[in-house]
Amino acid sequence: MATGSDETAKTTLRLAIGLVVAVVALSTAAPFFRLAEPTHPLAAAALRLATAFLILLPFLWRAHSAQRTDRRFWSHSMLAGSFYALHFGAWVTSLTLTSVAASVTIVTATPVLLAIWALVTARDIPTGRTWLALAIAATGIIVIGGHDMGVSTDHLVGDGLALLGAGAMAGYLLVARRMGGDLDILAFMAVATGTGALLLYAACFATGVDPTPASTKALIFLVLAALIPQLIGHNLLTWALRHTTPTTVGIATVGEPVGATILAWLWLGESVSFVVALGCAITITGVVVAITALRPTKPRSAPV
Repeated sequence: MATGSDETAKTTLRLAIGLVVAVVALSTAAPFFRLAEPTHPLAAAALRLATAFLILLPFLWRAHSAQRTDRRFWSHSMLAGSFYALHFGAWVTSLTLTSVAASVTIVTATPVLLAIWALVTARDIPTGRTWLALAIAATGIIVIGGHDMGVSTDHLVGDGLALLGAGAMAGYLLVARRMGGDLDILAFMAVATGTGALLLYAACFATGVDPTPASTKALIFLVLAALIPQLIGHNLLTWALRHTTPTTVGIATVGEPVGATILAWLWLGESVSFVVALGCAITITGVVVAITALRPTKPRSAPV
């Protein structure tokens, strides 16, 4: 019979592997959106979430039939979907105004915001090792993002939108964590993606934006954005919240800019300067420190 320490070790290993796979999957998002241009950012984000919703819909129906979708489930998953809409609407728009490296780096400032929230609420407060990982990763973020800041007004607006996206993702992670360990992840994700898609399509119609993809090629890349970074990456992040804190999950996602920068270089021909490469190396170091410091924790739910 496995001891408690054996089970903890197994959970830690699964958690580490899950976060690594999530980051690799998430790294494909920015290049996919770039390759889907000139589809409008709002339409691109809406299509990604709508595609994911259609794939996840059977899991929502199964959960509803099994009476696992109470009022709290619906309110929290719809709130998470609202954060999704804000996150993707702001971030995908930022990709049209600044570089992939700067946009993806700034949008992964989420753990900084989560750490501040943890201090304010005294919930899931980071450990000393986590603070170290956060400091290292934040240094990498500053190095990469700083390389792009101040280039033009458009770049500054793009940086601001990416930061808004980071705040929205922090909200999503906090809502998912609040649901506790009994969360039906796929059903939760179905409602969240569906809500986010509806809000983004509403924004398209309200602003006169064409809600359709620009071409068949664009459609293919947006479907891939739903299959890989959304259904693999975000589902794994949500699963990880069962076993560790939002700040730790957020720190792991800081590795996304590194993967996205490499893919943008390979697929899109975006040059990578020495400064950006240095920032990537620093960021990866912070992520490694965070993952090696993983300690499973039980999520604490609270009443609505």
